[in-house]
Amino acid sequence: MKNNATILIVDDVASNIELLGSILKNDYDIKVALNGKKAIDIALIEPYPDLILLDVEMPDMNGYQVLEKLQTHLATKFIPIIFVTGSDSIEEEEKGLLLGAVDYITKPIRPIIVKARIQTHLTIKFQRDELVYQSSHDQLTGLYNRHQLAQEGNRKFSKARRQKEDFCVVILDIDHFKNVNDTYGHLIGDEILKAVAKVLEQNKRIEDFTARYGGEEFILLLDNCNLEDAKFKANILRLRVQNLMAENIKISASFGVAQLDIDKHKKFEELIKDADLQLYKAKESGRNKVCG
Repeated sequence: MKNNATILIVDDVASNIELLGSILKNDYDIKVALNGKKAIDIALIEPYPDLILLDVEMPDMNGYQVLEKLQTHLATKFIPIIFVTGSDSIEEEEKGLLLGAVDYITKPIRPIIVKARIQTHLTIKFQRDELVYQSSHDQLTGLYNRHQLAQEGNRKFSKARRQKEDFCVVILDIDHFKNVNDTYGHLIGDEILKAVAKVLEQNKRIEDFTARYGGEEFILLLDNCNLEDAKFKANILRLRVQNLMAENIKISASFGVAQLDIDKHKKFEELIKDADLQLYKAKESGRNKVCG
């Protein structure tokens, strides 16, 4: 029975790909590439491969160069790579491992060894993925947490300033959420938080970043989005939260929106502060509003 792992096999000799594919096809989903450039293109397409079997000796771009290129992309830098080669040189093996490969398999291929090593490195990879997920996501809602917000926010903020791009922050707060908890209990309150988080996730672009800011507050980071477009998006979200009826309870949310001003905002925290001030205005003017 197949598991959910995907393996990318890279080799310029089709018969080598066929051999490895025949060994692994019953256990994994297989992708293939006949050269280094194609391997990089495939590796950068979601869903990303969980492991790459990479031939060392290939024309135009060898395995070492492919590895170095993959390590420059955030999406692929942590994919475990096992070199597969006909060379049994200690120096070559050492070079591959020092560059960042997790293992080195020499030809001729021994199916049992290949399967065992792949399973070992996939187990380590999935354990690491789980640790990364737990450290970067809010346990209740599944959105990114405040720690990840600080990292990603500063990165996006710096990029937008450097390239003079539009960038907006939206903060929303569920109105009178304390009353919900007091009236219906915290378990129902948790379900409402999860329902609001789902609305945010279902209505975002791929490049948008959504996080639980704390308590009943959430935050959105919108790349290449000006103030008017951000307010328009926030109003759509406001209406969808208003119509949500999670746990058969009518709720609403207030929104504050701020756009990056290169002359005014020198730090990401300053932009968040301005969005928070707009949120305060929305609350003071009657709640269930968008201010910006």
